[in-house]
Amino acid sequence: MGTPSRRAVLGGAAGVGLGALATQAAATTPGRFSGKVVMITGATSGIGEATARAFAATGARVVFCGRRANLGREIERSIRAAGGEATYIQADVRVPDEVRHFVDGGVRRYGRLDIAFNNAGVQISAKLHEVTAGQWDDVTNTNARGVFLAMKYQIPHMLARGGHIIVNSSVGAIVGRPNLSTYQATKQAVQALVKSAALEYGAQGIRVNAILPGITDTAMIRPPGLDDATWQRALAYLGQENVDGLKKVATPAMIAQAVLGLAGDEFAYLTGACVPVDGGIAAGRRMLVPSL
Repeated sequence: MGTPSRRAVLGGAAGVGLGALATQAAATTPGRFSGKVVMITGATSGIGEATARAFAATGARVVFCGRRANLGREIERSIRAAGGEATYIQADVRVPDEVRHFVDGGVRRYGRLDIAFNNAGVQISAKLHEVTAGQWDDVTNTNARGVFLAMKYQIPHMLARGGHIIVNSSVGAIVGRPNLSTYQATKQAVQALVKSAALEYGAQGIRVNAILPGITDTAMIRPPGLDDATWQRALAYLGQENVDGLKKVATPAMIAQAVLGLAGDEFAYLTGACVPVDGGIAAGRRMLVPSL
């Protein structure tokens, strides 16, 4: 089936591991996040897009970024057409000035920042000795440095009144898999950022947590040219062979609901946590399926 060149099987997310934390019904309650301003990086597709739509559906004002302006503007229009409030600002998380422009622009637009979901990420699949320095830099600058930059510019806006930062890590940070050394190294790095930042800013009312997704059904893991029927069979196989607990691949909406659940007031005492949202992959500690 071929190997995706950037975000592959583990680049998305999976499972309903946060079901014990908050129900989907609670997360999607209309008005649940009314008045809150939510900022999301990498929201022009996949988990980021699903999370932007979910927050907007619950009354939040959403500002989001991504590199693909055509997709960003379409998602903005779609959310507003559905009665939500969202603003797209084009930004590449690898570029400091663009990240600062995105964060500051979002705060100017909506007047505050309550919740940030730092989601942007990329992946390559290759043996370690075959990874080029350029590939290493691209993955690291997006997945780790991009999260650092987002937090660097978000935190000053939260110092006065508090807030909650959620980072999208990966179950790959705690369960190894061949050919993903670069990606997994960056996902371990962001967990270190989460834990240290939680300690540094807890007294100011800023909570910092991470979700650790597994496999999700996004365009990023779907090989190009594959018809729908074949892809559905492949997804069923992936779930059965990789997801030890729930035996199925997640949808982006499942991961979005986990983010909303974690962001809720029910968990105001939770900080510095790295929570698997993986359908049981981490519990089983095995990932045996061959690369797609």
